[in-house]
Amino acid sequence: MPDPPSPAPRITESANGVTFSVHVQPRASRNEICGVQGEAIKLRLTSPPVEGEANRLCVEFLAKRLGVPKSCVAIIAGEKSRHKTVRVSGSDAAAVRALLENSRR
Repeated sequence: MPDPPSPAPRITESANGVTFSVHVQPRASRNEICGVQGEAIKLRLTSPPVEGEANRLCVEFLAKRLGVPKSCVAIIAGEKSRHKTVRVSGSDAAAVRALLENSRR
């Protein structure tokens, strides 16, 4: 029996960059991309969700993994939620998909 298709996150490209959803699990044992939850990329981050620490780490982690400066990554919705919408300028949907594929290996 073939494996069921893996869920795919919603990734939108525009002139401003690429936009996608993330689901953040704070206070994890390590920083990692651990797959897809619904239409969002699931991130585990070591920082607690207080005083914006998890948001800062989310931006830093995604910038490093996508190879862009931190100033190119912005949380545009969900700053106080585990469900966030992120925009990355200077990147494209293919880079985000590659990031997700590389995390599955």
